[in-house]
Amino acid sequence: MKILEKLFKKKETHSSKKINQKQKKSSNIKNVDKVAVRKGEIGEYKINIQLDQFPKEYKHLEDIMIENKRGKTGYSQIDHILITPYGLFVIETKNYEGTVYGGKDRKIWSVNGKFKMMNPFKQNYGHIMALKSLIEDKYHSYLISMVSFTKRCTFKIDDTELRKIDSNELLVYDIELSDYINRKVNVNKLQYKESLLTDNEIQRIYEQIKEANITDPVTRKQHIESLKEDRTNVEAGAKCKICDKSVSAKVKAYCLSNKKFKGEIYCYEHQKNM
Repeated sequence: MKILEKLFKKKETHSSKKINQKQKKSSNIKNVDKVAVRKGEIGEYKINIQLDQFPKEYKHLEDIMIENKRGKTGYSQIDHILITPYGLFVIETKNYEGTVYGGKDRKIWSVNGKFKMMNPFKQNYGHIMALKSLIEDKYHSYLISMVSFTKRCTFKIDDTELRKIDSNELLVYDIELSDYINRKVNVNKLQYKESLLTDNEIQRIYEQIKEANITDPVTRKQHIESLKEDRTNVEAGAKCKICDKSVSAKVKAYCLSNKKFKGEIYCYEHQKNM
């Protein structure tokens, strides 16, 4: 009996250890997620402070979601828009840490050579195209694309022009965002005799964008979930052999482990036809 009791006690101790390990792991994941969210909130707060310190005639909009017929989700979510007399700045912010590898013509960028993401300028191009559908054609050439990373990053970029102030696509660190905007405004002041936008035009564009902003929480949540799925697919780094659509790591693993696919990868839709 004593031997059996000892065996049962060992099993119970082993089981409780496993449960504790799982709970600890789950707790660690939640803590990492909370830290990431907190860092993102602090990063956005720092950006907001900078953009809200510009002159009163400048108009700042943040976290704007508008319809985008060309987008995968049908929408574009823009981090920041700053409307000034000498340009409309469309700003995409990134909260990563490490070495950022990329280039203007690269479809995929990476952090530390491991974490993959869509080229942020291509992402911002989609936002700009969505904005163009809202505002008059005569303002389209005034749109300036900016991508801001935290100073916890180091750039290893193919294209030096992304850091040059005469470009309409600018890659900056968050702490230099205001400086780059001021410098770009000053360059345009020298180039044009009069301001590109009057106070009335700035106000009108501001109201147009604000009115088009989608605030419905359900729609916003669906959009975010869809983007998360796309990021997962990009990270997997695998595409369907037939349609070239990105697939998740799970789909990739399934195809490679299934003999009928002969080492090739197919999306769900094309798996049915095999």
